[in-house]
Amino acid sequence: MNFYINGELIDVTLEDEKTIGDVLKSFERTCEENKMATVAIKIDGSSVSAEEFDGYMIKPLEQNTKIEVTVISENDVTVSLKSLIEPFSDITEDIKTIPLQLQKGEDAKANKTIAVLADIIDQFCHSATYSALFPEKFAILKIDDKTMGEFFNDFSQILGDFKDALENKDTITIGDLAEYEICPRINSIIEALRKL
Repeated sequence: MNFYINGELIDVTLEDEKTIGDVLKSFERTCEENKMATVAIKIDGSSVSAEEFDGYMIKPLEQNTKIEVTVISENDVTVSLKSLIEPFSDITEDIKTIPLQLQKGEDAKANKTIAVLADIIDQFCHSATYSALFPEKFAILKIDDKTMGEFFNDFSQILGDFKDALENKDTITIGDLAEYEICPRINSIIEALRKL
């Protein structure tokens, strides 16, 4: 058997493992002990979906079986989330200038700020998704006294209104949403991330 973790071939000594499931269960215990979680599995080059997982678990181990796992650690998630503090801080002032830029016909500048904001929020959501794998550490993370899920349900509605206002070139609504809704929430995200 060949066993890879995050693309690196690992020297593994088998004990009583007879199936792929035996190997993966043993590996999962090791992950838990080291505050890590498996986020993707490939068997013999094929990605294993949730629906196929049980079928693969009972397959016998062969000498040439190739198991590839992608793992992420609790620390990786923390570092990833904290790395967004600076980009979030930088974007808040830029967001407030969007209405003025649109009024002055500087659509390209405004669109660049919007694209950067969307990218940062996407990165945050991606990291926040992985944080659910480590509930002991991240379940306590609150943004404006809300769980991340509750916070983003609320925030996504505001971002939807912002998108509509941009499409309609409603600079007054854009300005109000940027200054009174989006920026304060970004500041709340920053404050929460600083506590990690």
